[in-house]
Amino acid sequence: MASQIARRLLRSNFLNSTSTVASAGGFNRSFASAAAAGPNSNLIRATLFPGDGIGPEIAESVKQIFRVADVPIEWEEHYVGTEIDPRTQSFLTWESLESVRRNKIGLKGPMATPIGKGHRSLNLTLRKELNLYANVRPCNSLPGYKTRYDDVNLITIRENTEGEYSGLEHQVVRGVVESLKIITRQASLRVAEYAFHYAKTNGRERVSAIHKANIMQKTDGLFLKCCREVAEKYPEIKYEEVVIDNCCLMLVKNPALFDVLVMPNLYGDIISDLCAGLIGGLGLTASCNIGEGGIALAEAVHGSAPDIAGKNMANPTALLLSSVAMLRHLELNDKADHIQDAILTTIADGKYRTADLGGHSSTTEFTNAICDHL
Repeated sequence: MASQIARRLLRSNFLNSTSTVASAGGFNRSFASAAAAGPNSNLIRATLFPGDGIGPEIAESVKQIFRVADVPIEWEEHYVGTEIDPRTQSFLTWESLESVRRNKIGLKGPMATPIGKGHRSLNLTLRKELNLYANVRPCNSLPGYKTRYDDVNLITIRENTEGEYSGLEHQVVRGVVESLKIITRQASLRVAEYAFHYAKTNGRERVSAIHKANIMQKTDGLFLKCCREVAEKYPEIKYEEVVIDNCCLMLVKNPALFDVLVMPNLYGDIISDLCAGLIGGLGLTASCNIGEGGIALAEAVHGSAPDIAGKNMANPTALLLSSVAMLRHLELNDKADHIQDAILTTIADGKYRTADLGGHSSTTEFTNAICDHL
């Protein structure tokens, strides 16, 4: 009974929260269905980037589960990455970007970026080119999977397009390089508005703006100024400002102190991964990137794990939960509930778990167990 109650709470806190993606993004499902329909008008076309490494394996798990659950999605696949594969393009193409723009919905597996080799991150390129301005990461304790914390229930909302990740770096003189941090009023207001709208729509009580304005007074100072301006429009939502280093301390001591966190790009990258660690790791964390006009790209945020690629060992949970967020965005809530319950039940039962969850099951066995619960 306790496990069933926990699953119901998780559904209301995590999955229903993703429905805000549709309302805040202005997504019109009837329009999207008509625009993105394939040969069968009952299907919704969605872009799928299987990604690198274990990406194609876990993407196959999603496709199998969607088939069993009879989800009305027609996948338009684009193999984009940096790893050597006969199907893989070296970089993103106009066709792959246009696919997401046209369909307005997509799902992305992990994409590798060679470190220190001069390649621009494919993930960064996608966010910039598609103007995916907000990254939404729910962080909830999973019923039946024990970690140090049992009551984690928070949302991180990360500005996705600027900050230290603006990609503006150059060498001043030999041995001296400079990286520019860009903070704009437009981007700050946009993500702050999304965070407060998200909180109001989902019955959340508090929004915390994470910053380092005591040091970066101009850039983070502008971000806070924009957050304060938006907060005045939502008097029913409590607003607070927390310095990022103190935020990290508070999170690991008592994550229940937070509700919705909104922050600039780099801080969001760090804090969202820290929050994933509170519930068991990136392999259990869903993520969805939101753009203007209702466009959304759900993704697995973990790495491509080339060391286990092709070994049928990967855990597809993160991509599966992200695909559930995608279904919520499309207002296919019944299908989302059905798949989520099957995932949570499989993990809670403990019989079929991949190695990273302390089990011995293969990707195929774990996926088949979810299908059995469907």
